[in-house]
Amino acid sequence: MLTLRKSSERGHADHGWLRSFHSFSFANYFDPEHMGFGNLRVINEDRIAPGTGFGTHGHRDMEIISYVLSGQLAHQDSMGNVKGIPPGDVQRMSAGSGVRHSEFNHAQGEETHFLQIWIEPNVKGIPPSYEQKTVPEAAKRGQLVLVAAPAGEAAASAHAVQIHADARMYAGLFDGAESARLTLSPLRKAYVFLVRGTLQVNGSTLHAGDAALLHAETALALDQGREAEVLVFDLAA
Repeated sequence: MLTLRKSSERGHADHGWLRSFHSFSFANYFDPEHMGFGNLRVINEDRIAPGTGFGTHGHRDMEIISYVLSGQLAHQDSMGNVKGIPPGDVQRMSAGSGVRHSEFNHAQGEETHFLQIWIEPNVKGIPPSYEQKTVPEAAKRGQLVLVAAPAGEAAASAHAVQIHADARMYAGLFDGAESARLTLSPLRKAYVFLVRGTLQVNGSTLHAGDAALLHAETALALDQGREAEVLVFDLAA
């Protein structure tokens, strides 16, 4: 079964320095019908104004992934990491027993546009940890590349960060005749989020910000893309 959720149906918050769209209930946006999907808990599409950002704040027992679309994201945390996250990089922070961090856009005259993704872990209270990898555009062109996965699968992939969760995240770029197919377990869930462009997902057309929620499906087919960038999540039911 495939269910579409349009971009316009997401929650929205405008704080001046931050404009955010929430795929699932978050902060002041509450929708009991959209509390998460499988073990995927948060997809926030954030735009941070120049010279502003999230001050130091804490997390625990959550796998947090940042996926930068444009601009730069400056990260600093209580583990001693001071990093810049450019477009093309995937950053993973396992909050575990507790971590504090900040995220800023230090650029002048350039907005930072990124996705903040939370996945519920399958183990709690672990020491917090950090990982960041660059995923070249060529690796995503016309195919789905694994960018986040459990330990064994992440270690076997050149581009995947390790998450402490029963989930996998893929990224892909599709245009024209490019297409991809992913085998799904009907006992799991899959979530497709279209970052930009347009794309056909199992015959249904998605536009930027739209999502397709799949369960009891055996395959995912992506085609007829127009400047499309997509994230696909294979999730515990």
